[in-house]
Amino acid sequence: MDATAQPLGQEGQGDCSGGYEGGRYGVLLYYKYAEVPDAAALAAFYESHCGALALVGRVRVGPDGVNATLGGRMAALEKHVADMSSNTLFDGTDFKLASCDDPVDERVARECGFTSLSVRLVKELVTLCANPSLATPQITCAGRHLSAAEFHSVLQSVGATSDSEATVEKSEVVVLDARNVYETRIGKFHVPNVETLDPEIRQYSDLPLWIDEHAEKLRGKSIMMYCTGGIRCEMASAYIRSKGEGFENVFQLYGGIQRYLERFPDGGYFEGKNFVFDHRISVGSLKENILGTCLLCGSSFDDYSPRCRCSHCRMLVLVCSTCQDSTKDYVCELCQKNGKQCCQTSPKQDCKTESELIDSSDFGIPMIINQSATSTIPRSNGSEQLKKLKILCLHGFRQNASNFKGRTSALAKKLKHIANLVFIDAPHELSFVYKPNPDHCSGRSSLPSGTPKRKYAWLVAPNSICHTEQDWKIADAPFDPLQYQQQTDGFEESYAYLEHAISQMGNIDGILGFSQGAAMAALFCRQQLKTCGSLKFRFGIFCSGYPAPIVSGFDGEPIKLPSLHCFGNSEDHDRQIANRASTELANRFDKSCRSVIEHDMGHIIPTRLPYIDQIKEFLSNFL
Repeated sequence: MDATAQPLGQEGQGDCSGGYEGGRYGVLLYYKYAEVPDAAALAAFYESHCGALALVGRVRVGPDGVNATLGGRMAALEKHVADMSSNTLFDGTDFKLASCDDPVDERVARECGFTSLSVRLVKELVTLCANPSLATPQITCAGRHLSAAEFHSVLQSVGATSDSEATVEKSEVVVLDARNVYETRIGKFHVPNVETLDPEIRQYSDLPLWIDEHAEKLRGKSIMMYCTGGIRCEMASAYIRSKGEGFENVFQLYGGIQRYLERFPDGGYFEGKNFVFDHRISVGSLKENILGTCLLCGSSFDDYSPRCRCSHCRMLVLVCSTCQDSTKDYVCELCQKNGKQCCQTSPKQDCKTESELIDSSDFGIPMIINQSATSTIPRSNGSEQLKKLKILCLHGFRQNASNFKGRTSALAKKLKHIANLVFIDAPHELSFVYKPNPDHCSGRSSLPSGTPKRKYAWLVAPNSICHTEQDWKIADAPFDPLQYQQQTDGFEESYAYLEHAISQMGNIDGILGFSQGAAMAALFCRQQLKTCGSLKFRFGIFCSGYPAPIVSGFDGEPIKLPSLHCFGNSEDHDRQIANRASTELANRFDKSCRSVIEHDMGHIIPTRLPYIDQIKEFLSNFL
């Protein structure tokens, strides 16, 4: 592909205004692996071009190409296809366009991202494995493309003595489904006398582990791979072929199940329905057979429109209308294999969280551990036990371990099956301050009622004086959201304090910091690399963070630690720490193992969808 192709937006955009309000609705899917000279410019083009055409859906633009799922009027989609095809960057692209009914369920459309346009810059189109320590396979090593007719012919001729039309090696053939288990529940290929392998994975990034564990089952075979539209097979087939001798014969269904059903409208060897990631939910063949079953009663059922989800992992589950109950907790088949039960029917202690106090000896400050009834979770094979992740949590400025634990209770609950959160007070105690609240009767300012709770900080302003006695001090100025820029002292004490505390805790898997805690966590990691040459943690989560204004705090190379950065997506959403400050902190970490979540929830750690699932997905790489 010509890496110097002229950027879209300079030609081919034309007049996109008007004329696309009526007519048949449609959905367009396409992807293209190619070197993108200017990903930001291409993303900007998509924003303006698709917006002018009134298209909705998702577009992901990366240095390695484009992946798009768009909805709108057929005339607008056809115009979009024509404009994209005019640029050599998209030579050979398979634009999969299908007409369909208008979205009628607002909830489903919103969850599928079909109520607005989302264009995002990404590091890679699909993430085969979120573990940054594993090298991404070269897309040029992907398996050979087979058209729907060729794919069908190979399956039909398995066991025949003559050469197949697709010249597949005459070794044993296996069919491999590269999709998630909630997709394979309602539809999959079934070929008599041919083994179809269903990895039963929750998410695409789980596939490499399954491939590694079943390598001997794949070695020496002709592997026929398929997925919804083809993009997931590209990287997965390259991963299999990267294993070397015995893994050369990998073939993928070009255009995926969608193109196969278009070529064989009676379904061919495909049984059930094709799960799709738009408002249609699924697309079937003329056979209209139902492969899925209700999770609870086992009756035939394959409709995901009720959007029922597993109470533990939040994966979609099939629950028929008779069994649906908004008060019920559902447990998917994978969680059931892992021994998990419904919270309503399981013992009380399995669902609640308890706290333990651990003395931090020399420092005399307690740590609070959010610990569920068990610290282990079953492996997918149901036998060996995995320990939960132990995460050290650093609170923000003028907070303490107790109130930070309270503020993150929803997060702890959502993560209770995979992580234990450990909370610790910072070493610098702060004065008790309050804003005067005039007593209207006396005209004098009244003190806050109740006994003040001690508040702490990791970094403080120079020459700040702490009044340790239990009395109140009037704030000498209104709250300044940029006060953190003056907090340049106290790092050495906090670093030594954390070093000692961690030595008392034993093994810690990761560190989570919020606001000033995130700034301190980043400084701690940097100092660890300077003094020890290695890090004490396997990962870091930095929420509403910023680079602390410490002299030489972030000099040298980026911090090479798998990191997740979570912050408000505009200056207005987080009024305490600006988006640009959190972005700057994220950029201090190695981009090859850095993930970013930008949300619209303000100065908090978000726990609603889709953000909590993104946090879980990041943590799952370290279980």
